[in-house]
Amino acid sequence: MNHLDVRRAGPKDIPAAAQLAGELVRDHHTADRARFFMPERVVDGYAEWLAREAAREGAVVVVAVMDAIVEGYAYGTLEGRDWNRLLDEHGALHDVFVVERARGQGAGKRLLLAVIRELEAKGAKRIVLSTRVDNHRAQGMFKGLGFRPTMLEMTRGRT
Repeated sequence: MNHLDVRRAGPKDIPAAAQLAGELVRDHHTADRARFFMPERVVDGYAEWLAREAAREGAVVVVAVMDAIVEGYAYGTLEGRDWNRLLDEHGALHDVFVVERARGQGAGKRLLLAVIRELEAKGAKRIVLSTRVDNHRAQGMFKGLGFRPTMLEMTRGRT
């Protein structure tokens, strides 16, 4: 196995992380076009967004790098109390994505642990995430790290 480095995303990492974010969005959109919209210029939009978020105090963007290639990224934020979701102040894991060729080598787990560590260091008492219902592999990883199911989103289209 090659050496895997998980670190905070720097400015040079953002374009590659944005490419991966685009893959994540395309994957979600392909799985359920009625639920997940496909933004125009998704990679450009993510590049702008992740660059801003990587510099923001309440956000964490990390990358997994192997042989100088960004093979995965994760993004989380500190969030305040959310009355709609009945959720007190918390950390939110928004994205975690690892390219197919690097899966099964611990990159996803290490990315997730890096985000958790940083959000907890910033004061998060709990971390909340959402995962697609059919993403059993990721759900197994999340459960193995102490996450438990708490809500199930359901979607109904206009009939």
